[in-house]
This record gives sequence, C-alpha cells and structure tokens, in this order.
Amino acid sequence: MDVTGGDAEDEESAAVLRTVGKVVKMYRERKKLTQAELGTAIGYSEEQVSSVERGRRAPKAQLLEAADQVLEAGGMIAGLTKDVEQARYPKKVRDLAKLEAEAVEICAYDNSVVNGLLQTEEYLRAVFGARRPAFSEEEVERLVAARLARQTIIDTKQMIPAFSFVHDEAALRRPVGGKMVLRRQLERLLEIGQLRNVEIQVLPIDCADNAGLDGHFHLLRLKDGSTLGHIDMQLTSRLISDRKGVQLLEVRYGTIRAQALPPRESLAFIDKLRGET
Repeated sequence: MDVTGGDAEDEESAAVLRTVGKVVKMYRERKKLTQAELGTAIGYSEEQVSSVERGRRAPKAQLLEAADQVLEAGGMIAGLTKDVEQARYPKKVRDLAKLEAEAVEICAYDNSVVNGLLQTEEYLRAVFGARRPAFSEEEVERLVAARLARQTIIDTKQMIPAFSFVHDEAALRRPVGGKMVLRRQLERLLEIGQLRNVEIQVLPIDCADNAGLDGHFHLLRLKDGSTLGHIDMQLTSRLISDRKGVQLLEVRYGTIRAQALPPRESLAFIDKLRGET
C-alpha cells in the first residue's frame, strides 16, 4: 500500500510507516547490507525495501518477519506488525475502533444494509464492491481488513460491551451479493443473536411508525460515563458529542427500539426471512 496518495493527509498513519522504515534501515545498516542485498535475502525487490525504508509503503507481515530474522533484530522489527496493520486502515476507522474499545454499550440502527459489526466477509465485500465510483482492489482489501478487525470487539468470551442492534426489515431483505450471500448473512445474525450481551431487533416494513427515517446512526456509551453519537452517510462521517445532539439520538433510538419487534420475536422473524431466501 502506497501512502503518498488518497490518505496521504493522514499524518498519524504516515508517521507510523516512517518510524517502521527507520527501524528497518537502522538494522540493515548495522548488518552492513545494501537494500538490494536485504531484498534478495528476504525475497523482495530493492525498490520494495527502499519504499518501506522511506515510509512510502506499508510492509506486509511476511516482509517484517523475514527482515527481523535476516537482520537478527530480536523481534524489534517483527513486533511492529500490529502497528503497520492499524496504519493500513483509514483514519476514521481507526478512530471509531478506539472509541468502540472504550465503550460499555454500543447501540446501532441500520436501514440500508446489515450493520458492519455483524457482516460476514462475503457480505461486506459485496457492500464495498457496490460502491460507485468503484474502489480499487487495494482499497477494497484495506477496507475489508479494517472492518473485520473492528468485528473482534464482539467476543464470545466477553460480556462487555453490551450491544443493541435494530435493523429495518428492508436492510435484511436486500440481496446484497446475491441470495446465498444474504442467506448466510441472516444465519450469522441468528448466531450472534444468541450471545447474552447482544440484542438484535427488527423494525418491520409494515410498521406505520418509524422514527428512523432520517437514516442510520450509532450511540457509544463510554466507560467514563459519557455518550457519543456517530453518523456515517455518503461523504460525511462525524462524531456527535454535544449534549443536545446526543440526547436527540438517544430519544430517537429509544423510540426505534420500542417500535421494533422484541429480540426473541426478531430472531424468529430473521429465521423466517432466511427460510424465504
């Protein structure tokens, strides 16, 4: 991934890659190897090694591990793998993931597609693939990796945070990726819906009242007692921290939950949709 375009304004990510490059260069020079010699030893080109050292390319884990071994860095280079992986993700995704990690409760209303934290890999690939103008293959892989990383917050062994998801029925009927992809996605919802810290509800299309017509949003209740709202629509992704704005979303979400089917009935509804798909 070349960081000189697109997200080049993401200074935090660029700084991480520059630091990784300096570490690789330091250990290479300590071993008195040229970039070409190191490249040959680890199975990469001189240009790739040069790009990594200049902080222009995010190195893959295999490169870092091989360089660590050849340069006898004792884990100092390989240990940077996680930092590089996070630097690959778009900044707004990293920021959201940090907030989610601090949350004791995450609430989400979705009316277009299944919530990102619940998407199967094939479903989310179809979501990103449907975007117009189209993402490049590299951008798709970057976004897929970022979303899958965020999903690790739903841990079957941990009961924190608590999750509340409400989906408009339309989002569950839309055949993103085709009928079989949707069917497996519905099966995924039924599986996650069994977790004790996860509630999934459905707002039926035939419900006359729908407080969520303005679109999807998230609420994150943090460990320090504060609550933030998050809206991600079209070209806009923003956090809402002012009390008035947060209160509006809290009231709206409470109303949406009351209008939706209860969790147990919602899972039965999802199971019915799966049978129809």
